Amino acid sequence: MTDHPILDLGPQTRVVAQLVEGVRDDQLADGTPCPGYAVRNMLGHLAGLSVAFRDAGRKDLGPTTDTSPEAAVPDIGPGWREELPKVLDELAEAWRHPAAWTGDTRAGGVPLTGAEAGAVAVNELVIHGWDLARSTGQEYEPDPGALQLSYGMLLAAADDPSRGGGIFGPVVPVPNDAPLLDRAIGLSGRDPEWTP
Repeated sequence: MTDHPILDLGPQTRVVAQLVEGVRDDQLADGTPCPGYAVRNMLGHLAGLSVAFRDAGRKDLGPTTDTSPEAAVPDIGPGWREELPKVLDELAEAWRHPAAWTGDTRAGGVPLTGAEAGAVAVNELVIHGWDLARSTGQEYEPDPGALQLSYGMLLAAADDPSRGGGIFGPVVPVPNDAPLLDRAIGLSGRDPEWTP
């Protein structure tokens, strides 16, 4: 993986926090582009990855950075409306420190360089932000810098035969002249035309 620039995650975490605010209680059981994940599970995943990558950025390694995301289907607790925006803010703050982007760390039990972990965190926020927006009928405009970094990372992964195509699943072909977000979504293994 190539070196990634230091990027302020704040604009993208704010986009995701606004999407979280727009989720209605009656949508929590609705499906998402991720098989087996309802909206409530996607929210739980966003909360878990925010904590994991916050701690990865802080180099505060332990259970939060060592647990595989596949260990259990994530879910939300009763205080999710307050807790999720808070951990998104903490995630952005952790990666504002240049030291977060250097050295070695872990997330999901996977050893990563700081730069790799930062890029993965950005990618997770961009792609799962789309998942949440699409599942709940909300408009979605990711932070342009975050989208560019996500697209570059997904493109490199799709071109890497050792990764088997896409990070999240087989690449979905998208026209070369499609919007950058659609191309990133296709590289992530999702159909940009997906609807609930």
